[in-house]
Amino acid sequence: MKFLGAVLIAPILLALASIVLLATDLFWWLIGRRKPHSDVMPATVSASIVIPNWNGRDLLEKYLPSVVAATEGNAGNEIIVVDNGSSDGSAEFVRDRFPIVRLVALPENLGFGAGSNRGFEAAKNDIVVLLNSDMRVEPGFLAPLLAGFADPDIFAVSCQIYLTDATKRREETGLTEGWWERGLQVSHREDAKVLTPFPCFYPGGGSSAFDRRKFLELGGFDELLAPFYLEDTDLGYLAWKRGWKVLYQPASVVYHEHRGTIGRKFSPLYIDSVLKKNFLLFTWKNIHEWSRLTSAFVSVWTGCVAAGIGGDRPGRANFMGIARAALQIGGAARSRWRARSLACVTDQEAFRRSRGSHYRDRFLPVAAPVRDEKLRVLFVSPYPILPTSHGGAVFMHETLRELSKLCEVHALVLLDEPSQAEANHKLDAYCASVEMRVRPKSQLPGSLRPHAVVEFESRDVRWMIDRMVFQHRIDIVQVEYTPMGQYLETYNHIGAALFEHDVYFQSVARNAAWMKGLARWKARIEYLRALRYELRLLRRCDQVQVCTRQNREYLLEFEPGLASRVRAGLRASINTTRYAFPGGPRQSNTLLFIGSSRHEPNRIAIEWFVAKVFPAVVCACPGVRLFLAGFTPESNPDLAVSPQIEMLGTVEDVRPLLEACSVFICPVLSGSGVRVKLLEAFSAGIPVVSTHIGAEGLAAVDGEICALADSPEQFAQRTIEMLRNPAPAEHMAVRARTEMETNWDSAQVTARLYASYRELLVSKNRT
Repeated sequence: MKFLGAVLIAPILLALASIVLLATDLFWWLIGRRKPHSDVMPATVSASIVIPNWNGRDLLEKYLPSVVAATEGNAGNEIIVVDNGSSDGSAEFVRDRFPIVRLVALPENLGFGAGSNRGFEAAKNDIVVLLNSDMRVEPGFLAPLLAGFADPDIFAVSCQIYLTDATKRREETGLTEGWWERGLQVSHREDAKVLTPFPCFYPGGGSSAFDRRKFLELGGFDELLAPFYLEDTDLGYLAWKRGWKVLYQPASVVYHEHRGTIGRKFSPLYIDSVLKKNFLLFTWKNIHEWSRLTSAFVSVWTGCVAAGIGGDRPGRANFMGIARAALQIGGAARSRWRARSLACVTDQEAFRRSRGSHYRDRFLPVAAPVRDEKLRVLFVSPYPILPTSHGGAVFMHETLRELSKLCEVHALVLLDEPSQAEANHKLDAYCASVEMRVRPKSQLPGSLRPHAVVEFESRDVRWMIDRMVFQHRIDIVQVEYTPMGQYLETYNHIGAALFEHDVYFQSVARNAAWMKGLARWKARIEYLRALRYELRLLRRCDQVQVCTRQNREYLLEFEPGLASRVRAGLRASINTTRYAFPGGPRQSNTLLFIGSSRHEPNRIAIEWFVAKVFPAVVCACPGVRLFLAGFTPESNPDLAVSPQIEMLGTVEDVRPLLEACSVFICPVLSGSGVRVKLLEAFSAGIPVVSTHIGAEGLAAVDGEICALADSPEQFAQRTIEMLRNPAPAEHMAVRARTEMETNWDSAQVTARLYASYRELLVSKNRT
């Protein structure tokens, strides 16, 4: 029966609801008017505390004394208990035991929302603190709440909530967040690093202070959502759309006996059914962008069908919820009209403003780029930066080290394992703050987004970025690698920069050419997903940093409109002073390759070299040895074909190898970007043989700063020449070192990056 209702009746009810909502919008566009408002700074010397109650005599006896104690010493404070027609003697108990408390006795139970509204109407102060009857407060909880109303745009300030039972999971904290994902999603965030007032999505209905004047202007809690739940979420969202602010105040602490009233009076099944109904009504009332509303209708129906097949679960729509919401469509239309009349910003803007990074962007001025004020930069890496065991880590470390001399730099580093934290804490030596998190291992088969993007998807990472941008007043968000671009936002004033360590879709395409069978088809699919995703992503960035002019030109072939944003020469760099030049003494007949075997272009390169080039080199130079840093016999058994090949595993400091070996090989055939291994080799004075792709962006003429060869025969010939006749190779190495010092040294490159940040902020903040 549930399945038939979901398939046959639910779509009809949803279609009727959509028609009613569309008609409401059409009429509002014709004759509706937006209500003006004049924000007034509330008086914050005292507060009215409103406590709704229904048959909670025992809870009042237990928790009301803490509220009375917290208000003593200020004659302007008042406590109001709104009794919702209780039958347990609650009203008489309050009159007898707490004569200081004002009692508003209602003849019947109006529910949480309507009962609370009566309390607001009765209150005499500008600030009203709404508390559940099952809430114990800290003695000093009130002062931080009142202090939170620091400007006339503040609508509400929420307390920090702990549970009275400390052994239970903290289902609510007061630090609320909300986002749109084919429907409204809400949660409470527990974050010990939030120590000062912080934007939140909605003020908890039983643990927050409100500007009474603004509360009544919004119409109070909407009785559409009776008997309980989401009234506070609805009101908070209305406030953000009105152009007001909602803050979380961690210094104001209360303790909640979770569902102390509702959980005792109603069954879990009934509570869940009310939630499902109210999530629908919230959407029908508040979401005015039809692209979101349409996706919500589709999501609700598919969820309903899934519930009919697989059963109900929290957060999944069901037929009963749709039916109950449809019965209230008339009230939803009236509430939607009022919500439209109150709204001053769009749905998209309301969701954004409630997040830390966008709040900082909209309401806190960025560093003046024309004055000598230090910029504040957030640097986000998807991989450990220390030790610098891969090329990307070298680039990131060099930029952090030099940038910290010019800016206030804060770093967020994702780790593969918790054990990597110790090494990366060395960044504390020059970063203003360093935060780390073990990265998620996300999987979403069948996604239209590239696998590499899905792999790094995490709401927790997004939250950390939002928090750090807000707390540190960040001016520039610098994100590393294409997969992390998903965390860049479109800001009005803050700069958003992405470093493409390689052009991802180009790298995937080049790798696919060396694959076979199913792997090649998977790579081709990944290429199409990457092409679609990456070009869309880059349009959102204020600045796209690429390694070379060739990378820039390649991107512009696909998207010429990016010309003003794509910049080369700002990031790929190396600290040349760290590398002894010319090195030595060098061991004769030794070849060196550096690169993680986990990186596909490195694996392809060495497999090609060992199979097609190395035999000819061994034949001409029988005593030759090949050292592979970053490869192990356990991970690469196919390469253990000769006793003259030695796999060294992870090498934390490659400089001794660069100083001691005869020739560096770079037989790279795929991938994109600049090979850090070559920058290191050029800086260390070791002669280099590379393919054209391997030296892309660094060398184009054979013999100028390195030997260039693409076929197995040519690559073998040039390698043999360098092993047998080192003198010309040494002259070439001198030219390579000069090129590094002139164009690729990290101090000079990072100075250009810093200047580009300032240019970006000037262009975004012209008045």
